[in-house]
Amino acid sequence: MEENREQVSNNGNLKTRKYIYYILGVLEVLFAIRFILKLLGANPSSSFVSFIYSLTQLGLAPFTSIFRTAVAKGVETQAVLEPATIIGMIVYALVGWGIIRLIEISKKTKDTQRL
Repeated sequence: MEENREQVSNNGNLKTRKYIYYILGVLEVLFAIRFILKLLGANPSSSFVSFIYSLTQLGLAPFTSIFRTAVAKGVETQAVLEPATIIGMIVYALVGWGIIRLIEISKKTKDTQRL
């Protein structure tokens, strides 16, 4: 009976970790796409580019004014190096890793209390 509870708890923790990694992965991919589009000077009036920019803007809002955005004007396009995207990717990855570690620590604490 005790083994069933432990197995259910382990499966729940594993599912939770997988969900967190999945959400973090999707977020990181969206930020990476935004970074590349900005760097290559993608046309912001394009529906796909506009969708990516608007989708990721809310997640990057806390980081937008930390550093200046570098702009290089070309003949046809304008390349933008947006440090906020890089910082956002790093911060969200660290937060996701921290949440996963908390789940693992709480699991270890429960296991030690049973002994």
